[in-house]
Amino acid sequence: MIPTKTVEELIAKHSNLEKELSTSDIDKKLFAEKSKEYSDINEIIDIAKKYISFENDKKDLEKFLEDQSTDEELKKMAEIELTELKTQYETNEKILKLFLLPKDEADKKNAIIEIRAGTGGLEASLFASDLFKMYEKVSHKKKWSLELISISRSDAGGLKEVIASIKGTNIYSTLKYESGVHRVQRVPDTETQGRVHTSAATVAVLPEVEEVDLKINDSDLRIDVFRAGGPGGQSVNTTDSAVRITHIPTGLSVSQQDEKSQHKNKAKGMKILRARLYELERSRIDQERSKDRKTKIGTGDRSERIRTYNFPQGRVTDHRINLTLHKLDEFLEGEAFDEMIESLTLQAQEESLENLK
Repeated sequence: MIPTKTVEELIAKHSNLEKELSTSDIDKKLFAEKSKEYSDINEIIDIAKKYISFENDKKDLEKFLEDQSTDEELKKMAEIELTELKTQYETNEKILKLFLLPKDEADKKNAIIEIRAGTGGLEASLFASDLFKMYEKVSHKKKWSLELISISRSDAGGLKEVIASIKGTNIYSTLKYESGVHRVQRVPDTETQGRVHTSAATVAVLPEVEEVDLKINDSDLRIDVFRAGGPGGQSVNTTDSAVRITHIPTGLSVSQQDEKSQHKNKAKGMKILRARLYELERSRIDQERSKDRKTKIGTGDRSERIRTYNFPQGRVTDHRINLTLHKLDEFLEGEAFDEMIESLTLQAQEESLENLK
């Protein structure tokens, strides 16, 4: 049960924000922040008020039912109304609990997605390419902007590694449950006897952070420059444009050579490094908080096998929530992607509510 005081404070906050926003002497930046906060609470305010008025409404109906002079027909109507009131109260309580859950500050950020071929040789690189194409299609359907940061291709035409930035609305909250090991079961084109092979690719989704979100001291960085190399060791650049950035305290290292400009390679490398450092700190804090908390859905363990794509049976299975969709082709086209994400989000919310008890 949510404390009445908590909901009353939410209603009072809505009222105060309304008064503040109606004045003309509010700072522009503050106005934008408070407008967003007001808009968020505004979506829940009617439910909050109904939640507060429940006890009085219930007492009124019970008093009406206890009155011996009440007509039987009216009593029946009141009983139905009381049942509906209690049901609505339970629904409102769940909605309010979800609203009051601690917000993940990264949810509204853009994301950096890293996909790497895992076990399975060339077939794994082809699967990594399939996954990247799937995220490209999802981005296109949602009108997100996807920008390549770096890409490394395999001999088979697949991808050894690809890193991209995805910008739009609530990107990280949508994609964060994609982090982990994705496994594929299918017959490779090179397989002459029709045997099903299993291979894998890893996906890491990191919130994209700005310099204001994470301060990195220049003294903590070692920056090495070198000449970019192409396939087979051939030189693709006559200047030392490739950059390797090492964060000395953590040992994290990022290499970038896709651009011909050293400056651009450094900027892209710093973008990746900031995201990885930010996620490293978030994971540390989350581990401390979750010592006594049971959860099926994690967003940090990239060694966890989260999903299997079975081509012979045309199914995709998410092992964290035991959900199987028998529409693999649609899923890879980005069509059934939302169905999976909504189920994962719902499970995560239910776990969060359970942990509040």
